[in-house]
Amino acid sequence: MYDEILLPVDGSPAAEQAIPHVFDLAERYDATVHVLFVVNTARDNAGIIGGTVLETLEQEGQRVVDEVVERGESRGIETVGAVRRGAPHETILDYATEHGAEVIAMATHGRTGVERVLLGSVTERVVRTAPVPVLTVRATG
Repeated sequence: MYDEILLPVDGSPAAEQAIPHVFDLAERYDATVHVLFVVNTARDNAGIIGGTVLETLEQEGQRVVDEVVERGESRGIETVGAVRRGAPHETILDYATEHGAEVIAMATHGRTGVERVLLGSVTERVVRTAPVPVLTVRATG
């Protein structure tokens, strides 16, 4: 049923809770998991964020992606990772299309507080606009 599964991650505890569900699906369907971290450059202040800050965010994203990829590979799951810049929901959808993802799996929320209120929920935007099914995992705690 699924050959390509997209797992967007942001390093948050909520996003962490989606990982076991995705790995179980991948094992069941012998699917490849694409782990994606998006450095948000769509914010109003993106113009004032210097190159060094973006590089630091990308390095953190790569660390998060590498950890998840390693966990998938240790379970025998074909797992690939990517770090991209852009508006998170748009970048997730673009990546899904580019790589033929048949499902996107993500937590119901990641970042919290003022950032979520100002920016809206990435998961909500993906659910509303994705051309493929979106599996949402309710984050607890």
